[in-house]
Amino acid sequence: MVATFYVQNFGCRATQADGAAIERQLKERGLEQTSASGEAQIVVLNTCTVTASADQDARAAIRRVHRENPNAQIVVTGCYAQRSPDELASLPGVTQVIGNSHKHQLAEIALPNICEGQNESATTASDFVAVEVLTSGRQGRRPTTDDQRQVFVSDIFAHTELLAAPVFEAANERTRPNLKIQDGCDNRCSFCVIPFVRGQSRSMKLEQIIAEVNTLVSAGYRELVISGINLGRWGRDLQRDVRLPVSGNRETEAGTPDLVSLIRAILDTTSLEKLRISSVEPMDWSDALISLVAESPRIAKHAHVPMQSGCDAVLRRMHRKYRPWHYREKIEKIRAAMPTAAIGADVMVGFPGETDAEFEETRRMIEALPFTYLHVFTYSARPGTPAASMPRQVPVQIARERNRILRELGMRKKQVFMESFVGKTVDAITLAGESRASRAGAASNGASRRDCDYTECLTDNYLPLRFRGDRKANQWLPIRVDSVEDTTLIGTLLNNCSDQA
Repeated sequence: MVATFYVQNFGCRATQADGAAIERQLKERGLEQTSASGEAQIVVLNTCTVTASADQDARAAIRRVHRENPNAQIVVTGCYAQRSPDELASLPGVTQVIGNSHKHQLAEIALPNICEGQNESATTASDFVAVEVLTSGRQGRRPTTDDQRQVFVSDIFAHTELLAAPVFEAANERTRPNLKIQDGCDNRCSFCVIPFVRGQSRSMKLEQIIAEVNTLVSAGYRELVISGINLGRWGRDLQRDVRLPVSGNRETEAGTPDLVSLIRAILDTTSLEKLRISSVEPMDWSDALISLVAESPRIAKHAHVPMQSGCDAVLRRMHRKYRPWHYREKIEKIRAAMPTAAIGADVMVGFPGETDAEFEETRRMIEALPFTYLHVFTYSARPGTPAASMPRQVPVQIARERNRILRELGMRKKQVFMESFVGKTVDAITLAGESRASRAGAASNGASRRDCDYTECLTDNYLPLRFRGDRKANQWLPIRVDSVEDTTLIGTLLNNCSDQA
């Protein structure tokens, strides 16, 4: 019988990319993927630990899987597994905890427990495994030989592997794959546990990136998102004085690889129609990067620039490497170069010591800047980080109220931005929306065919759009915007478009 598996991912795009690579590992070894955890012999929970809520979600999922599928081998991996392996290993049903340090070997480690005929040299439950646990921001070592609860975690800062595979989101699986090209982070923000669970910054090699892009283009994908934990630092760990390929079999001047040179290489050596860049830290939005994104029609007009706070004192306590005036300058340059670009930011409220006056500085700065959307987070203390032991922790009810204020501000700014496109024509890529069968089912339940017959899209500048008509996924189409309804643009497909679904 063929062994079966199921992978459930939690958290960010990087975790989703890790999960896609784990799926690839297991499929290459002959396992069959199931559509639900209750049907699988191996259930891999790929965890996040960026907040206490993320930890809670992972624990709840472990209990649910064990209750619904008590015979399953539950393998817990990811950032939570790297940070607190013992905590996870103690939960009922968990058979293995495999940290980020060993994630690239997950299939090799997990399969001997379920598949017969494995090589005798493979890892077994009786092997001695060294474990390193995170304590107050430092790595402390202790061993475990618990045969029932295997733990595979080691020094993440010695980890050089970059685990990645294209991610195909369920809703848009035929249109916008996401490719992680960088992992880890060399920054040490005082609130962030990510460097301690993902390690130092590591870059996918250029030739591998180009190969992955060309494979996706050959498979028919027209838009690709590149992402990373600290994407703007891509290339800084790679060999210096390399020559990057460009069109016509020529090469660039020798130099240090960076994000700008990578993007130019993708544009010059592949036929990818649209490249979208995910989050890039403000200090990495160089004038060269802004100009390249603004001038190339093959790069989506979208800039996500983490802000965290608009108060200088708070940014200093956070150990962020820029000041409010630096950040403001970057956003104003991006808007000047790209008048219709989507510009978004991550903002944190309730950081230790944040006063009403400091929060107000952040609110005023957001109000003044041309943001089109916000991701607002409430501070969550992470064990082992400097911020967790800082004095004057902000009461949760105050932090939640500040979160509400900024979310409402962000929604107002997004609404104004979207309404500015009414009456204009935009380019949008069709997504994998409702199937004909689901629309027919809706019609049979009383909804009119007209109400069910629409196509969902995403504009070049990251706005959701819907228009009447039934179109195949993965088409770039010109659409006139007629109105805005419930944070979605409503448009009309221009008459000169063909290629019906």
